[in-house]
Amino acid sequence: MTTSHRISLLGAGLIGTFYTMTIHGLRGRDRIQRVCALTDEEAEAFARKWEIPAWTSDINEAVEDKDSDLVIVGLPNNLHKQAVLAAAAAGKPVLCTKPLGRNAAEALEILEAVDKAGVFSGYLEDLVYTPKTLKSLASVRNGAVGKVLWVRSRETHPGPHSAWFWDKDIAGGGAIVDMGCHCIEIIRNFVGKGNKPLEVVCTADTMVHPIPAEDSGVGLIRFAGGALGQFEVSWTFRGGMDLRDEVAGTEGTIWLDHFLRTGFEMFTAVGQGGYVAEKAEGDKGWLFPVGDEVHELGYVHMFADMFDALDQGRAPMETFFDGYVVNAVIDACYRSAVSKKWEPVKLETWRGQAAQDAETSRNPLADGDFILIKEERMPDGKIKRILKNKTTGEIVQRMEGNAEGGI
Repeated sequence: MTTSHRISLLGAGLIGTFYTMTIHGLRGRDRIQRVCALTDEEAEAFARKWEIPAWTSDINEAVEDKDSDLVIVGLPNNLHKQAVLAAAAAGKPVLCTKPLGRNAAEALEILEAVDKAGVFSGYLEDLVYTPKTLKSLASVRNGAVGKVLWVRSRETHPGPHSAWFWDKDIAGGGAIVDMGCHCIEIIRNFVGKGNKPLEVVCTADTMVHPIPAEDSGVGLIRFAGGALGQFEVSWTFRGGMDLRDEVAGTEGTIWLDHFLRTGFEMFTAVGQGGYVAEKAEGDKGWLFPVGDEVHELGYVHMFADMFDALDQGRAPMETFFDGYVVNAVIDACYRSAVSKKWEPVKLETWRGQAAQDAETSRNPLADGDFILIKEERMPDGKIKRILKNKTTGEIVQRMEGNAEGGI
């Protein structure tokens, strides 16, 4: 049976625009029924632009709309809890944009509310749904890179597009809560979500902008299985939006460039004459347009998964529990930025594995007495093997094969 959804969309900013573009174009049968914005004027303008039949500035009115069966939250961070708790009280499925809360306490309250109400929920973390990321994750899960040891995720741009992002009280922080949430969940997907984050060390600074929150941050996350995650976020990067990920495993490496270098490069002396791409700083000179932003940024695959999961009665790839874990990691990052020390990730609940073996799956036995550390072909054609004696711990090297003539 074909299912269609009528949606109450809370939020009429850039993210609401991307969500509406995706939903109205994805399956051809789901529609935004009512939009809620911070003012009636903003809501009405958005509704008229996207041919949405109803609008309001009242969250409860939008949530309780009798003609809608799904709530999507795309509001400023300080309103996430209010909106999700209203949806849970109304017994409606709810999807919420990132970050789930301003901190782990808010996120846990949100998670517990939907669990208690028994309603479907999904965490709208679009950047784990980009086509490149989904294909990379499939490769990792198929063993292409062996055991994942290290993941680096970077998101930088010249700064957010709306005033509320820059307000620490509304947002819950600065660049780390805004963009670090993306990076942390990307890292978790690659190292495995059952791999518990244990501790973090982080530096955060306000380098350019006159705001109380940080506009730059770098952090390391240590996981129970031995993997290390690294994130870099900044609102001070000039030249557009830089989204990159790197994955290093015992058997392979993956490099991903999602946005700044997309294979579409153009130079214009007179100007593009319009919108280029999100966070682009101009329309002259060398430009890097994006062919289909909502596709490249993961919105299409994200909503496909969310709607399919809702219709099929299964959990989506990204859940509110994932959002809660991300908030807990961010909290630890902020504590570390103050203490200048490794800080534990404090999780009131954990739904992954209890522990993981920190030993790598590398190091096959070279023979009965030695473990292989590294193997390398030298310029003369010989194979050099670095070995560790299992009994004594001594590290030795051996050369095998004939010079220039192969083995």
